[in-house]
Amino acid sequence: LCCLQNNPPLSVSRGVSQPDRAQEEAPGDLFTEEGQQEEEEEERSTAKSNGVHSDEDSDLFAVLHPRTYMNVYLEEEEARDSFDVDVAVTNPEKIGDGMNAYVAYKVSTRTSLSMFRSKTFSVRRRFSDFLGLYEKLSVKQSLHGCIIPPPPEKSVVGMTKVKVGMDDPSSVEFVERRRAALERYLQRIVAHPTLLQDPDVREFLEREDPLPRAVNTQALSGAGFLKMINKASDAVNKMTIKMNESDTWFEDRFQEVEAEEQQLRKLHAVVDLLVNHRKELCGNTAVFAKSMAMLGNSEDNTALSRALSQLAEVEDKMEQLHQEQAASDFFIFAELLADYIRLLGAVRGCFDQRMRAWQRWQEAQSTLQKKREAEAKLLWANKPDKLQQAKEEITEWESKVTQYERDFDRIGMTVRKEVLRFEVSI
Repeated sequence: LCCLQNNPPLSVSRGVSQPDRAQEEAPGDLFTEEGQQEEEEEERSTAKSNGVHSDEDSDLFAVLHPRTYMNVYLEEEEARDSFDVDVAVTNPEKIGDGMNAYVAYKVSTRTSLSMFRSKTFSVRRRFSDFLGLYEKLSVKQSLHGCIIPPPPEKSVVGMTKVKVGMDDPSSVEFVERRRAALERYLQRIVAHPTLLQDPDVREFLEREDPLPRAVNTQALSGAGFLKMINKASDAVNKMTIKMNESDTWFEDRFQEVEAEEQQLRKLHAVVDLLVNHRKELCGNTAVFAKSMAMLGNSEDNTALSRALSQLAEVEDKMEQLHQEQAASDFFIFAELLADYIRLLGAVRGCFDQRMRAWQRWQEAQSTLQKKREAEAKLLWANKPDKLQQAKEEITEWESKVTQYERDFDRIGMTVRKEVLRFEVSI
């Protein structure tokens, strides 16, 4: 203890002795039983005084701060995926007349990445181009377990109003709502390191010429998108070989995603009722304000007429307030909830891809087993002419089984990383 007071505390790592302190002791004391006990007591006392526990002591923070492999892996991925890309969708412009008209949006990009031709550039894209980008990414990336951000839903009624009259207030609101949704859609894509490297994304952001017209986009947004996700889930549920999940992490996360999606759907329905209630309240307030104004104009008593007119003015302001609240609830709350519901559907889709990979692996194993049984029958029947072909088929299917198993493991790692990234991003 005197030695600890006279000398500055030493930094001690767990399970490592202190050579400097050992040199200060008498050489003979180190080899006696009493000297060894004193040495151990001093090491334990010094370690605790410096905030370091020995191997026998329980780590008080081990439970509070678990360092799992996936946490470290995710931190490494986030450090590796640091990049600077900013995308904005602005200046919607109506092009054409009548029912052939469409709205084009200015897509501006600012970046410091060297893979782009310049630091700032902008292009004009129509709504079908955004749907076409989603279609291309789904074909290439979703099969590997990536979460593809869904595009905003189509609205035939809203777009028809825009084609008829762009200056209508409801048309202006619809265009602004779609512009914000498209911007969120692109920002999620460029925030994903794998999707950002895709050539179709870079072409979408950089190519100044109009993109080829996308086809078959009817099923890629709105109710069509949800039907596509549900159809894929039904196909997984109807698999002939049921998956015996060995990793409970995937099962727990999938149940969490499903529960969250159900809760958001219930909340979205309640918010829709709230928005409709505010709209009805807005209309009733406007009628009441108009009635008070007419009553004030017809009143002979000056004081009463003035009071009714002031009441009408207050109701007019309340009507505007209710209208603003309804718009805020719809654009900020309801639309964002619908956006996240579609995004959770995409998360379920990546789990379905892992299930399909497992199903493909199991079917290949079943086929390999049948090929081996056929080879055994040929050996028993003594048919050497067909035996060579059977061996070649067995070798082929053994290779497929190995490849499908690797695909399943790789997709599982991708899904795990994608879900963790999704949990961090929201």
